[in-house]
Amino acid sequence: MKIRSITYFSSPGDDLDQESINSAKIFYSTAKSAFEADGYEVQTIRYATPPFPTFLDGLENKQIISYASNLELTLQKVGYAYISLGPALPGHPESYKIIPDLIRATEGTFCSGLLTDTKRGVYLPAVRACGEIIQRLSGQDPDGFKNLYFAALGNVPPGAPFFPAAYAKAGPPTFSVAVEGADLAVNSFQKTSTFEDARGSLIKEIEEHGKVISVISKDVEKATKTTYEGIDFSLAPYPDVDLSTGKALESLGVPALGQHGSLAAAAFLADTIDRAKFQRSGFSGLMLPVLEDAVLAEQAAQGNLSIKDLLLFSAVCGTGLDTIPLPGEISAGQISAILMDLAALSLRLDKPLTARLMPIPGKKAGEPTSFDFSFFANSKIMDVKAGELAGPFLGDGYIDLKPRPKS
Repeated sequence: MKIRSITYFSSPGDDLDQESINSAKIFYSTAKSAFEADGYEVQTIRYATPPFPTFLDGLENKQIISYASNLELTLQKVGYAYISLGPALPGHPESYKIIPDLIRATEGTFCSGLLTDTKRGVYLPAVRACGEIIQRLSGQDPDGFKNLYFAALGNVPPGAPFFPAAYAKAGPPTFSVAVEGADLAVNSFQKTSTFEDARGSLIKEIEEHGKVISVISKDVEKATKTTYEGIDFSLAPYPDVDLSTGKALESLGVPALGQHGSLAAAAFLADTIDRAKFQRSGFSGLMLPVLEDAVLAEQAAQGNLSIKDLLLFSAVCGTGLDTIPLPGEISAGQISAILMDLAALSLRLDKPLTARLMPIPGKKAGEPTSFDFSFFANSKIMDVKAGELAGPFLGDGYIDLKPRPKS
């Protein structure tokens, strides 16, 4: 198991407060040294701000882009390769429009767009705006790679350490840890013949790592005066078969992920994570990013795994739709239809879900992808069964959705 990210949550202020930057520098060096001294490989340490409309409100678009570029350059000098400026917000409808230009102007800056308001429901203009963002980003380079830096968020609170969903809450700095731990599930499930043994083995692995990570994090908290919020044990994969969540699920006895039995396997893995005892942060659910997982990529290419399957898995505590290769000719309206389902699911189930969708210019459903990126496994463009929504879906207000009553 590796540490995918230690995410530092803080507000740099609208003027890049020097004291805040100095604190971020101290945290970076302290956290990296502490985890590596205990034998963990730390892939990245990342910086996440509050939602950018909340502290850059009133600035013109050119000023916001200039700010983002300066923040990125400043934090790169400290060591942070990736920065999240958080989501555009329903309360700031103009904030969605700037995101494609902001991502174009930066190198390692992520943004997101919130689709929902927990008190009011699904914000219809935000769903359409996020569909337009995804379509515009797809044209910024030949392989559609810029959509790696954007996600649409349904019911996602602050403090989740995985990008692009990460954003800070108001208040003093905090941090959380995100793991790359699909290998824990692969190893646990391959060597057992019963669900009870599989569950016990994985819980043991999670809890043992959880204890060590928390001890290290508490030391970092004390040394840097940065509050430790917990671990996101969503068991992120890497595009190697032995580091694949898909392989872990198939090891339980599913012939091919996407065929019947897959939902039960997904529910079992998510339930096992739920039963483990550790200090939680973020999703701590079932992460199934198609292009980041060798088995998912292969099953999507074979036609066994569909977008609707992945939404179905989200209903048993998946984290949503991640790195989904889509046809380049897909319209913003068709993208919005996918996002509408995800947003509705997030509110009815009262759980966080994200969508990182990647239309590939010039590619049609069934054609192969050709990414040259160490965190991606190539697959085929997934088919989309979506038309453009009409009628009340084109309104300017909210769909008022509440979680189903428990009794």
